[in-house]
Amino acid sequence: MAKTDVLTLAILGMLAEQPLHGYQLRKQLGSELGPFRALSYGSLYPCLKRMVAADLIAADAEEAEDAFAAASRRSRIAYRLTDAGKARLADELASAGASSWDDDAFDVRFSMFNKTDSATRLRILEGRRTRLAERLEEVSDGMQQRRERNDAYTTELQRHGLERVEREVQWLDQLIENERSAPGGNTKSATGGENN
Repeated sequence: MAKTDVLTLAILGMLAEQPLHGYQLRKQLGSELGPFRALSYGSLYPCLKRMVAADLIAADAEEAEDAFAAASRRSRIAYRLTDAGKARLADELASAGASSWDDDAFDVRFSMFNKTDSATRLRILEGRRTRLAERLEEVSDGMQQRRERNDAYTTELQRHGLERVEREVQWLDQLIENERSAPGGNTKSATGGENN
């Protein structure tokens, strides 16, 4: 999944909750999704423009409510999902292809697990775990092969990367166990509590 597709999915997920202004979208994406902390307006607004052109979202101009906004004589634009956007989001949330557990997309998909059915969540978690287990093996083999050639700092960086992947695998193992032990069809949160 390309970064623009991941951003599109993240925006669809945010707008499913309520209409938002560009600034609000950027702020929420930054606070809720790690990969988007450094999201610039130069990435966000072209994506919003493409989504409006594709009829996934609509841009509604609002009258300025405060004195500062009124002084600038610019109306604020609130973005909302269209029916096509709702359908696209539903299709995305029902899919669990390999792109959904890639590094770029996994955090976005995980942030929408409360809108995703249990079987799809489990497939994504298991896919992510398999991908990371393969990565663990590759990194571990690479460390063994290059041990004599690396300096102490490179070796330490590789060890840190290995430990980070090991921690994520343990975390995924717990999430998979929680998902499998959830009573039939009930949605459980990552910590085992019920979602509303």
